[in-house]
Amino acid sequence: MAQLAKNKKDNTSELKNAIMQSKKSFIVVGFFSFFINLLMLVPPLYMLQLYDRVITSRSEDTLIMLTLIVVVLFITMSLLEIVRSKILIRVGNKLDSILSQRVFDSLFELANKHPGKATSMPLSDLTQVRQFMTGNGVFAFFDAPWIPIYIAVLFFFHPLFGYFAIFAAIVLLCFTIINEYSTKTKLGESNSLNRASTIFVDSNLRNAEVVNALGMRNCIREKWSEKYYGFLNAQNDASAKAGVWSNISKTSRMLFQSLILGIGAYLAINMEVTPGMMIAGSIIMGRALAPLDLLTNSWKGFSSARTSYARLNELLNDFPKDKEYMRLPDPKGEISLEQVVVVPPNGKQPSIKGISMKISEGDVVGIIGPSAAGKSSLARVILGLWPLVQGKVRLDNADIYQWEKQELGKFIGYLPQDIELFEGTISQNIARFNEVDAEKVVVAAKKAGVHEMILRLPDGYDTKIGPGGESLSGGQKQRVGFARALYDNPVLIVLDEPNSNLDDQGELALVKSVMQLKEQGTTVVVITHRPSILQVTNKLAVVKQGMLEVYGDTKEVMAKIAAANAAATKAKQPKIAEQQPKISLGKPGS
Repeated sequence: MAQLAKNKKDNTSELKNAIMQSKKSFIVVGFFSFFINLLMLVPPLYMLQLYDRVITSRSEDTLIMLTLIVVVLFITMSLLEIVRSKILIRVGNKLDSILSQRVFDSLFELANKHPGKATSMPLSDLTQVRQFMTGNGVFAFFDAPWIPIYIAVLFFFHPLFGYFAIFAAIVLLCFTIINEYSTKTKLGESNSLNRASTIFVDSNLRNAEVVNALGMRNCIREKWSEKYYGFLNAQNDASAKAGVWSNISKTSRMLFQSLILGIGAYLAINMEVTPGMMIAGSIIMGRALAPLDLLTNSWKGFSSARTSYARLNELLNDFPKDKEYMRLPDPKGEISLEQVVVVPPNGKQPSIKGISMKISEGDVVGIIGPSAAGKSSLARVILGLWPLVQGKVRLDNADIYQWEKQELGKFIGYLPQDIELFEGTISQNIARFNEVDAEKVVVAAKKAGVHEMILRLPDGYDTKIGPGGESLSGGQKQRVGFARALYDNPVLIVLDEPNSNLDDQGELALVKSVMQLKEQGTTVVVITHRPSILQVTNKLAVVKQGMLEVYGDTKEVMAKIAAANAAATKAKQPKIAEQQPKISLGKPGS
């Protein structure tokens, strides 16, 4: 438990640790901010010298010298601002380079465990955080520590200047706090509804064909409108409130700058300050209040970045970086399941209930059973795609979760029940989007019996297909997906309903391919409802209600199934003697 708590703590701080890798850069930005804010005193001091020295002395030489100094200092400040901005841009790019791949991988883990929640929004969240870190809003946090220093300078001019500046700063700070509390709930609500509407649209776009065919578009649009306009209304409410307090803050700052001129004029009339101090005091107070005004104006961006930060932190916490294990020898294809229990993503009841079985290297195992028996769940368990509630899945006696997924994928072939091809060429899809090795691609296609079919396509292996393989028929997609599963001679191949979309010719090619795999000693698991492919299996498993009912030699299991079916048929068959009426061939009454 202590180790688990430690891991959770480490995972929670992963995003923070990524940001803290740029700690030195932030220190440099703070160092530059020191000089930038110091140089911000140049305009009021220049004004002070003009009013109190140049005008009174009428010295053109002093004016020229002061002006030259001010120009040089302003050029220096401009260069410092440019360098500071570039440093923050580099910080943002570094954060992106550290986390983008982690976020990308976590999205696929999320899609495995919670398919309905998976969207690309976390990548947008990362962009939101990066953009805020490189924008003007973040400068308010670097400049805010200088507020007391500017106020101290005002106290040096006159205590009344200092007290008035403190009052003005407190008022603007109150506006910022009110802005936060008045918009926080609505901004959170709008972000949540925006996420929900995006997920809803993404999920329905994947089923656009059904939506259009069944005339469901209006109904789907109405449901989307509820979510979208809910988000829009919440965002409008938050923006309206933020706009009110932003404008009040801006107007108040301008008011305070004008009022301090009035205070300065009063003090100048009474000979307590010089006219130059009056003007300089107004400029310095404007600079002192600028970070608070900028903070109020950029609060919406800060709130969005904060929400994005929290979502990213949660994602990285829920799907921590895989533990690095020592690289294991190349697997040979032996699978063993030990009392495996699995609950599907978003499910409550286990679909696999304590299954134990061993698949030896080179076995061709058929898995049959009624619909919703847990066959596809078993396939995902064998591949290590779903987390286990209980038990172990071992590949060559090693826990399958100790294998690095990217490394293990080279030795695995998988044809899912729902075929998904990707935007690109057929050769790229077969090669799994690795660098296309033409020889290996053709070998895989020939093994799958799809080589001739591909050659008949307009551009052969270079034929481009859209997302999901939309330009191919169901049978073509299934056969190309089968070739992808066979690419580069994997040692373990799992086929989930591989003949569901095939015609007779395609099914014959499938059977022939599996026979070749059997001869090569490749471990194959075939989930099917059709008995034709069972002829090439040497082992057969019957799964019912998530439990392994029978497992063993194919002929023996088939014999048991036949015997059980015969017994069931006999038990249900009515007795003819009892069911049919007796017929008499004699005369009536005899």
